[in-house]
Amino acid sequence: MLKFAGKKVVLASASPRRQELLKNIVKDYETFNTECDEYVASSEPEEITSILSKRKAMAVIDAEHIKDSIVIGADTVVCLDYDILIKPSNEEEAYDMLERLNGRGHEVVSGVTILVTDEHGKVVYESTFSESTNVEVAPMNDEEINEYIATGEPMDKCGAYGIQGEFSKYVTEIMGDYYNVMGLPVARLYKELKLLDEISTI
Repeated sequence: MLKFAGKKVVLASASPRRQELLKNIVKDYETFNTECDEYVASSEPEEITSILSKRKAMAVIDAEHIKDSIVIGADTVVCLDYDILIKPSNEEEAYDMLERLNGRGHEVVSGVTILVTDEHGKVVYESTFSESTNVEVAPMNDEEINEYIATGEPMDKCGAYGIQGEFSKYVTEIMGDYYNVMGLPVARLYKELKLLDEISTI
C-alpha cells in the first residue's frame, strides 16, 4: 500500500463503488462530497470528465478547507453515437437508454484529477488524466430490459446500468479497464499515485 509521506488521502466522491475500489490502492482515506457546477461547454467526453473531476476535487478542498492532503476527484460518462448518457431521472429514461445500448458497443470514459495541498491548503501539485473502455452489449428483448429496470439498479448509474450487477449477463466484451466502467480506473490511478509517492519534495 502507498503511504505518501504522511499526507492523508481524500476521495472527493460519495460513490460507494469508487470508495470500494480505492481500497485496492490506499488502506486509509477520507471521503467528502460537495456540489459543484456540472455544466461543461464541450461534447468531448475526455474533456468533460477531466474538467469535472478537477471541479469536484477543488470543490471539496474549498468547502472542507483540506490541508496537507492528496485529493482525488473523478467523473465518469457513458458515450454512444457522440451522445453522453447521464443518470436516468425515471424508468422511462432508463428504458430509452438501455434500448439504445441494446446489442451495440459504447464507450465509457472516466476523468481523474489528483491534487496535493500543503499545510496551508494551497494546491502545490496537480495531475489530470482520462481513461476509456469499450463495452459490447448483447441483444436484449423488452422483457429483459423491463426486468432489469425493475431491479432499481439503473437509476443511479450513468447509461442506466451497472456492469458489476445484474447487467453483467448482457456484457459480451470489454476492451480496456473493467473498473473504469465502475467509475475508477484503478490500474492507471495506482500508476499515477505511485509516481506521486516517489516525489519527496511535495
